[in-house]
Amino acid sequence: MSEIGLTNDPGRMRHGSNIGQPMTRREGVLKVTGSATFAADNHPPGMLYAVLATATIARGRLVSLDEAAATAHPGVVAVMTTANRPPLAMDPDAKTNPFMFRLDLLQNDRIRYAGQPVAVVVAETLEAATEGAALLSPRFEAEPARSTLDDADAFALETVGAGNPGQAEIGDVEAGLDTAGRTVDVTYETPAQYHNAMEPHGVVARWEGDRLELDMPTQSLAMAQQRLAGLFGIAPTDIHIRSPYLGGGFGSKGFPAGPQVLGIMAARITGRPVKLVLRREQMYGPVGHRAPTRQRIRLGMTEGGALTAIENRTRTASSTFDDFFEPAADVAHTLYASPAIRTVHEGVRLDTGTPLFMRAPGEASGSIALESAIDEAAEATGMDPLAFRLKNYAEREPISGKPFSSKALRACYEQGAARFGWAGRPLEPRSMRDAAGRLLGWGMGTATFPALMFQAKARATIRADGSGLLETGAHDMGQGAWTALAQIAADAVGLPIERVEFRAGTSDLPDAGIAGGSGHTATAGMALHAAGAAVIARLAEIATADEASPLYGAGNIGTLAQNGRLVRRDDETRGEDFATILRRAGLDKVEADGQSAADPAARDAYAMHAHGAVFAEVSVDPDLGQIRVTRLVGAFAAGRVINPRMVESQLFGGMIWGLSFALHEHAVVDRRTGRVMNADLAEYRIPVNADVPPMEAILVHEDDAHVNALGIKGVGEIGITGTGGAIANAVRHATGRRVRRFPIGLADLIG
Repeated sequence: MSEIGLTNDPGRMRHGSNIGQPMTRREGVLKVTGSATFAADNHPPGMLYAVLATATIARGRLVSLDEAAATAHPGVVAVMTTANRPPLAMDPDAKTNPFMFRLDLLQNDRIRYAGQPVAVVVAETLEAATEGAALLSPRFEAEPARSTLDDADAFALETVGAGNPGQAEIGDVEAGLDTAGRTVDVTYETPAQYHNAMEPHGVVARWEGDRLELDMPTQSLAMAQQRLAGLFGIAPTDIHIRSPYLGGGFGSKGFPAGPQVLGIMAARITGRPVKLVLRREQMYGPVGHRAPTRQRIRLGMTEGGALTAIENRTRTASSTFDDFFEPAADVAHTLYASPAIRTVHEGVRLDTGTPLFMRAPGEASGSIALESAIDEAAEATGMDPLAFRLKNYAEREPISGKPFSSKALRACYEQGAARFGWAGRPLEPRSMRDAAGRLLGWGMGTATFPALMFQAKARATIRADGSGLLETGAHDMGQGAWTALAQIAADAVGLPIERVEFRAGTSDLPDAGIAGGSGHTATAGMALHAAGAAVIARLAEIATADEASPLYGAGNIGTLAQNGRLVRRDDETRGEDFATILRRAGLDKVEADGQSAADPAARDAYAMHAHGAVFAEVSVDPDLGQIRVTRLVGAFAAGRVINPRMVESQLFGGMIWGLSFALHEHAVVDRRTGRVMNADLAEYRIPVNADVPPMEAILVHEDDAHVNALGIKGVGEIGITGTGGAIANAVRHATGRRVRRFPIGLADLIG
C-alpha cells in the first residue's frame, strides 16, 4: 500500500493555505481501526517463518549446533548456518562509505556480542521455527567480556557521530580556568539505552528470480535499496520495498539490520516467501543502541557569572568491529558564549553490538550533562539558573563565530518562564513543599538541535480534472510526516488538500532521503515544493501561450496558483482553472520533477539550529526518595510550523523521552557475560501514562530566511535535549542533592 487516501476538513483552511493548519493525521483512522498494514502484517501465499538462534555470550566462538535435532523437528524446512548460507556479492564487514555499518550474516564462528545471530531456522509455522531454534542448543567457548567504559583501553577519536571532528577548540581553556573567579569540575555518566520502537525490526521477503520484493520497516527506502543491492549483487531497481507504516524507528531503522538481511537470505535458500520478525529481547544487540558516556565538564566563571571557559571531555564506546561514537561533547559548541571552548572525545571498544543513531544522538546525552553542570555553575556564583543562562546568551555560534540563521531562544526563555511561574522560584534548595509535605523542586534546561536537511526528489502531476498527484518515497514513523508533507504538497500546487492525492512509502517513488536528524519535513517538503512549482510553471507556459486563455500574454507579468486556478499576478480576477487549461490544450495531465538539497553557501555562512527552554517541577518523598515529575512546560522555536498539532505531538514525545532519560531508562549489563539483563519492556523502564505529568508545549514564532525556502526546521529530537537536564536540576532544587549518574533513582536520594 503506497497511498494515504484520507482527506482532511477543508473548513480548517484559512486564507487558502494548507500550511500552518492543525490538520489531523491522514492515516490516523487506519491506524486506530487496525486497517494500517505494517510489514509483519503481510502473509503472501506459501510463506515460511524464520526465527533466529542467538549467542548467549558476548565474546568467544560458536563451538557446535545440533542441526540434526532442529532439522528433524516437524515443520522445520531449513536451518541456515555459517556452513550453508547463500553467497553474498559483498563482504558484510566491508564498508564503502561512512554510513554503511558492518552486519552479522553468519560469516564465521566468532562471537562479537551477546544476541548475535548464529543460525536461522525456517519452518511452516512460527511455533515450529521457534522450537527448532531452541533445539539447536548452541554451545560456545567464552572469553572475558568487555562491557563497561573501564574494561578496555581508551584512545583518541578522530571522528564522532556522522563524521564530526573528535576534538574542537577555540581560545585558551586553561587560561580561562586559571583566571576564573569560580570554577566547576564535575563528571556525569549516562547509561547505554536501546531504541525499543513499538514495532520490532522485521521483513517479509519474496524472490522472483533476481527480483526482490520486500515488506520492511525502513527510515530510508533508497539507502536500503542500495545496501541490499550491493549485498546480493543485483540492481537497486530490482528491489521493491514497501514501507507505508513504521511503528517507530528513532534512528534504528535508518539502515538495514542484519536480521532483516538474514530473512532475505532465508527466502533465497528456501525459494519461498519468508517472514522474520525479532522478538523483543533480540532487539538488544544487532539493531543499534545509544552508547554509555562519561563526561568530565569543567567550567570557569567570573564573580559576576560570565563564562570564561567550557570544557567537555567525553569517554564513550563502540563495538569491537565497527565505528559509531556518541558525539556527546559537541552540544557545548553551540549553547553558551565563552571565549574558550574545548571538546575532546575518547573511545573504548566493548563486546556489544554497534551503537547507532538514537534519537538526538550526542545532544541527548551531552545536554543532560551540560545543563546540569550549567546549573552547578549558576549555584557557584549565587545566580538564578535562568539569569545565568541569559548572562551567557550566545548571539553567535560560539565554536564557529557564525551568526545564527535565526534564534528566538530569548523568547523561549521568556514565554516558558512566564507560563511556568519561574519568577516565584526560591534560590535555596529544599525550601518548597507541597500540601502533603513532599519536597518540591523547579528546574530548567536549554534545548537545542541542528536544523539538518538532506537531498530528496519528488514528482508532481496536475490531472485532467484539475486535481493534483504528488509523489515521493517519504517515511512516516508516527511523526505525522504524511500529513505535514501533504499540506506542503497541496500548497505547492495551489489546491485544497482534499483535491491532492499524496503517494509515499514505496521504493518505486522518487527518493525522499532519510527520515532522520529531524530533517525529513524540510528535506522531502522542499522537494515537493520544488516539484509543485515546476508543474505549475509548465501549466503557466501552456496557458500564457494560448490565445484563447485569459492568461494569454501574461508570461512576463507572471501567474499564481490559487484554489485550483491560475490567475494573473497583476489582476487576480483574471484566470482560469487547471482543468480548462489542460482540456483546451488536449492534455490529460502535465507533470514535473523537483529536488531539494541544503544550500552550501547558506550553511557555510550561518549556524542553523532550533532552540527551546524546558521548565520542570518535581515532587520528592523526603523519606523514600520517590520522584514524581508533576509539571513540564517547554517553549520551542523551530522555524515555520507546518502543522501545529503534529509539532506539539512531537515535542511532547521528546519531553517524555527526556523524562525517561533522567529518571527511568538504562540497560543493565551483566559484567560476567556482557548480556543485557533487562532486555524486555517490563524491566527496561520507560515512562507509562502514570509517569507522565501535565505538559505544555509553546510554539514560539520564528522566521528563518536562510535554512530553506520554506523556513522549516525540525522538531522530532529537540524536546529531549532540554527536558532531561531540567528534571535533574529540579531534583537538585527539591532535595539539595546533586546526582551525576543517570537515571536518578531512589538510592541516590536516601541514606
